[in-house]
Amino acid sequence: MRAFITGGGGFVGGHLAQHLKDSGDEVTVADRECDVTDRAAVSVALTATRPDVIYHLAAMTSVAESWSRPNEFTRVNVLGTAHLVDAAHEAVPEARVVVVSSAEVYGIVREDELPLTENSPTVPANPYSTSKLEAEHVAREAVRSRHQSVVIARPFNHIGPGQSTAFVVPALVRRLLDATAEGRHFIFVGDLTTRRDFSDVRDVVRAYRLLSEWGRPGDAYNVASGHDVALADIAEEIRRRINPDVELLVDPELLRPVEMPVSRGSSQKLHDTTGWEPTIALARSLDDVIAVERAR
Repeated sequence: MRAFITGGGGFVGGHLAQHLKDSGDEVTVADRECDVTDRAAVSVALTATRPDVIYHLAAMTSVAESWSRPNEFTRVNVLGTAHLVDAAHEAVPEARVVVVSSAEVYGIVREDELPLTENSPTVPANPYSTSKLEAEHVAREAVRSRHQSVVIARPFNHIGPGQSTAFVVPALVRRLLDATAEGRHFIFVGDLTTRRDFSDVRDVVRAYRLLSEWGRPGDAYNVASGHDVALADIAEEIRRRINPDVELLVDPELLRPVEMPVSRGSSQKLHDTTGWEPTIALARSLDDVIAVERAR
């Protein structure tokens, strides 16, 4: 199987490329040298590689940053998806395309609305999630109007070794390691009262490959553990592992304009379609993140 990954130089892309290679696939990783907002560049890359499967990971992903750069998020996440599926239709019309969206498209929900399923309402609460939902519309239109084989993945929060410190878990790890090294007895944190559904990135990329084989065109599939965990509990686990004497202080500058109190997804549809189940426990994910950050 020939696979092509947009955004392949990132955290998830690296893990996906390794998983695909381990599964026997021939993998082409495209990152900044293939700007998805450049339609011609995408067409050239797909024509040259002739992939059987395209994994579309290229995106701007920071919720916090999206508030200050909403137009750029639309350009990259929506227009970039349109260019990708259009170029795929022209160059490799039979290729399967896996468009990676986000569980953020569900927006802010109440506890009694959980777990979220693919039939839950989508009411984005920030520019990032709005752009991801619009990208889903682009993907579905390609299926409806051109019968392209495009599947949508909606991952909930994922963590694992190598994730950027722009994200909460590695950020906490990095701050605790730095504070310990510098002899400081506190670090600043954002809102730790929220609860999130975390999966290990290595489980997530396994789901993507399974969806490339078994997903139904036009359908969206949650990729979720089915359990929500308070960020305060995760922070405490990390603190216990690194330095229990460091105090966590909330910094108002780290709070988002709008925050989702709780999120938990059902991956029953994904399981029924592909047989996928999460296999990596949260404790192992945290240990692996810490090990990578210690080695930096």
